[in-house]
Order: sequence, then structure tokens, then C-alpha cells
Amino acid sequence: MKIAVIGTGYVGLVTGTCLAETGNEVVCVDIDLKKVQKMQNEEVPIYEPHLDVLFERNIQGKRLRFTTSLDEGLSHGDIVFLALPTPEDEDGSADLKYILGVANEIGKLIKSYKVIVDKSTVPVGTSEKVREAIAKNAKCDFDVVSNPEFLREGFAVDDFLKPERIVVGSNSNRATRLMEKLYKPFVRSGNPVIIMDEKSAELTKYAANSFLAAKITFMNEIANFCELVGADVDKVRIGMGTDSRIGKRFLFPGIGYGGSCFPKDVKALHKSGKDSGYDFQILDSVIKVNQKQKTVLIPKIKNYFNNNLKGKKIGVWGLAFKPETDDIREAPALYIIYELLASGATITAFDPEAMENVERKLGNKISFAHGMYGALEDADALVICTEWGIFRNPNFNVMKELLRDNVIFDGRNLYDPQEMKEEGFHYESIGR
Repeated sequence: MKIAVIGTGYVGLVTGTCLAETGNEVVCVDIDLKKVQKMQNEEVPIYEPHLDVLFERNIQGKRLRFTTSLDEGLSHGDIVFLALPTPEDEDGSADLKYILGVANEIGKLIKSYKVIVDKSTVPVGTSEKVREAIAKNAKCDFDVVSNPEFLREGFAVDDFLKPERIVVGSNSNRATRLMEKLYKPFVRSGNPVIIMDEKSAELTKYAANSFLAAKITFMNEIANFCELVGADVDKVRIGMGTDSRIGKRFLFPGIGYGGSCFPKDVKALHKSGKDSGYDFQILDSVIKVNQKQKTVLIPKIKNYFNNNLKGKKIGVWGLAFKPETDDIREAPALYIIYELLASGATITAFDPEAMENVERKLGNKISFAHGMYGALEDADALVICTEWGIFRNPNFNVMKELLRDNVIFDGRNLYDPQEMKEEGFHYESIGR
């Protein structure tokens, strides 16, 4: 099938590459000329495990190509995916200017039937707005479909190629048949393609992300309460997770959720509720608790240093909002770094993938190490913000040689407190 993907951000690039992997001819469109030229030269603009292999293979197989021409993409694609950014607006709502701007242009350019697919995460009712924007200028038939993505950063390629489910929102039999044909290779094991109306599909994505964010936030509150009463959140988590009604996933406490999805989507659903006269009280609490949780380590750090961080050198492990990505959007590490800098500390940080992005954001406000142990040289303490695999089994003897004082503040509960005590570390984590 012939596919166009408008927008080559995280979702668009993974979508286009994985659709090409099943034999489709894909043209990806982006207005950023430098980015398009890099991709044409087989340079992947984001870090996502396994994406580079598929990316290169499909470019070389001439199933995947890139252009800045919207007209070229629309002329090629029978199915056109809109994978455009929906950034958080000042009032917390999703800003639809990019999607509606492109929709307006699509109406002027299409000359034959197209299925226009909203792949971006969008509020309820967006399909109608896209349809109206296209219809103003369109002189041919088209359908608008909602097809939300459920990709986890760090696992996006696997999630796309082996989806748990695919949600398609459409009242058009013609569009639905094309979407089912497109996704048939991805659900051969029997996982469902769920057909529903557009509004229900749009809400499904927001509801799923908001529920998971609430689950994380609840466990963070339990962890904070564990510290007050002397309970161990790891034991509580295991006791809860073995209940099949609850499940084991998203029960790990820490320093809050970040990234491009959960923060934005929770706020957008909360704002959509207000606009419709409904108060999502649970989401209001989730937003407030998560914001506070991002800096929950700061009082522990200040208390250890008697509220005087001036001149203290802090090593930081992990900058990305989660492991296996270079995404720093709403990363808890940044909130912790801002607080430490404001208190007079200096920082040397290490992350396997995200340092370049942080350097673009912070410049020379902090230093960056070439390796994980380099961040510890002459540091008064280590703060762990992201649970990268390489941090899980470090050489504690090397760490003790490099640190001025054997102090670790662990925002991801990577180590056993008793073992750390035996190793000679002052070790503080979350909820234990």
C-alpha cells in the first residue's frame, strides 16, 4: 500500500519506518529541511532501540523516503497519517494549530480519495475539526480516521510491530476496510483491531495514559507514606502486584513521571473535562502530586548537608525521563538539577543518550562526564534520576574511591538498602 506520514517526530518516524518494514511504500513529509536531508542520508534523528536497523534497511530497499513537499506526500499516499505535534497550550489544553494547519492545506491539494488518519494524541472532537478543515477546500471524497498510538519510548519499534491492540475510530466502512488491510500483518497472532467511533478512539488514548499516570502517582504517595510509618514500599508493591486485578506493572515508585505523553495528556484530559463542565478530581490530584514528587529528593539532600549546598559538587546519573531514550521532556532530573543549582551546588552529569539534549537546554550551567564514573570525581554525593541498566550493578569500590563522601540519593530504588549499608554508603531512596 502507498502511505504518507506527515511529521517525522517520534511517532511519525516510528510509524513510517515500521509500515515500510511490512512492504508498504512510505513517503514521510517534514518542513525541517535539515532534518529531511539528514534522514535522506540515513541518519536517524532520534534515539530509539532497533529503529536504526529498520530505518536503513527500508531506505536502501526504496520503501522509505523523505521530502519537504506536502504535495508530493499527498500525491503518493492513499492513506495519510497526521503525526504532528500537539504541544501543551498555556491553559493545559492540546494545541491543534499544526494539525489543523496541515488539514487546511490537504483540502487544497488532494485530487482523489484519501484516508486521513489522526495518529497524534488529540482531544475528543478533533476528527470533526480536521474533517471540517479539509472539507472547506476539498473537491474529492475523503475520510478522517482516529488511530491513536500506544508506543512506549524505548520499546516503540516492538510495540508497533507487535501491538497488544490497534484502535481505529471510524464510521466509514471504506476507510475501516483499508485500515484493517494495512494493519493485518501486525496482528497475525490474534491481537485485536478494535473498531469504534472517532470520539471514543480519541478518548481511549487519553484515558489509558491518564490511568497509568494515576497508578504511578498512587504508588509514589504510598512510598511517601511508607517513609512516615516505617513500612517498605518494595514489599507493599509486591503484595499489591500479585493481585491480578491490579497487576505488577507501573507500581514502581520514584521521582515522578515525565516524557512527552503522560504530563501533556493528563493535563489535556483534565482541561477537556473543564471545557465540558466536568471536574476530573482524580486527575487534578495526579498533576499536583506528580509535580511535587519530581523534587522529593531535594529535602533529603538538603537535610543531609544541613541545608547548605553552597559549593557542594553533586554527581547525577541519568537525565532522560526514562531509560532507552534521549527524551528529556518533563524529565524529573531537570527539576532536581534546577533546585540544586538554585541552592548553590555544582553538577556533573552523565546519561548514555540524553546529554546532548540537556546541553542544548542548559548550556554550561552544568558539566558533563564522558562516563558514569567520571560524574563521581570529587563529588560530595551521587543523585540517581534514571534507571539505565548500566547503573544497576556498578563497581562500588570504584565509586568509594571517587566520591568525597559515600553518599547516594537514589530516585529509582536501584539498590538494596541493607547491602548499601554493608558497603559503607549513606543511602537514601524512595519509600524504604
